[in-house]
Amino acid sequence: MWEAVHAPVPGVPRWARTAATAVPCTVLPASIWRIGMEIHATVIGTAEDGRGSVPVWMPMLVYVILLSIASELLAITAFGLVARWGEVFPRWIPGLRGRRVPTLFAVIPATAGAAILTVLWTTLAVEAVIQRDLRGRPMHPGNPLYEPGDWQSWLVIVCYAPLVLWGPLLGALTVAYRRRRKRSTAFA
Repeated sequence: MWEAVHAPVPGVPRWARTAATAVPCTVLPASIWRIGMEIHATVIGTAEDGRGSVPVWMPMLVYVILLSIASELLAITAFGLVARWGEVFPRWIPGLRGRRVPTLFAVIPATAGAAILTVLWTTLAVEAVIQRDLRGRPMHPGNPLYEPGDWQSWLVIVCYAPLVLWGPLLGALTVAYRRRRKRSTAFA
């Protein structure tokens, strides 16, 4: 199964295969941290604090697990930029199976995703470094992401820092995909 998802098509450079593998790895530490913190919060009874816009009917732990799974699944789609299923629709898609994936069908969402992820995680990283929000106000005290010094704040930084690479890696993969597909179409 893993080989079907990850196996690169001919012409994919080694760096692109490495980048496609790195993308889900950039998301994994934050997902593990998030789930671990929510399990801890559930055990000590603070899981319902700071729900934000999470619906009342959904337990926070379920929300955090679903968010982490969704993040990983989105990250895994980066393999489509190096694997066969990013160039030819898989057999399990009715009506499209075996047909060539239009290049822009992959390039447009990947480009948008790379841009959004780059802006989002770079902005949050800069905010964490300067410890101020976009309006220049000091960040919320008590938030472990912005409280320097203790080991928990360093753990948060270590777990979330790789997310800064998600957008640029996806962008580089998108450029390589576009170039490879353009080159293969020119010789077809």
